[in-house]
Amino acid sequence: MKPHSVAAQLRTTDLARSIRFYTDIIGLDLVFEYGDFYAGLSANGQMIHLKRVDQPDSSIAEVAAGEHLHLYFGSHDVSALANSIEAKGVRLAKPVHETAWGTLEFALQDDQGHTLYFGQVAQS
Repeated sequence: MKPHSVAAQLRTTDLARSIRFYTDIIGLDLVFEYGDFYAGLSANGQMIHLKRVDQPDSSIAEVAAGEHLHLYFGSHDVSALANSIEAKGVRLAKPVHETAWGTLEFALQDDQGHTLYFGQVAQS
């Protein structure tokens, strides 16, 4: 037997605000909410979990300093998604750009400071 799914977990000091960010700004679907402690969001059936904690996620500064990421989202139209997100008042950390490995990508920080990348295979 093999696992059939995987879910990443991000820590947040404000669960309600993070749920709003991921649903209203990014466009994910809220699948479940367990009180003010835990929530599950879906990106086309792929899950992200949010967990409320008392202190900010200690990995945020390290990830940002090293140009790493917390989550990578695939998209069929990165430019349209970036425009939609910017229209909602979110500043992109990196604008849409082509990478050396053949993708179009952009990056932003979520409401807590987690680094999120969005990408698609570049058209030749």
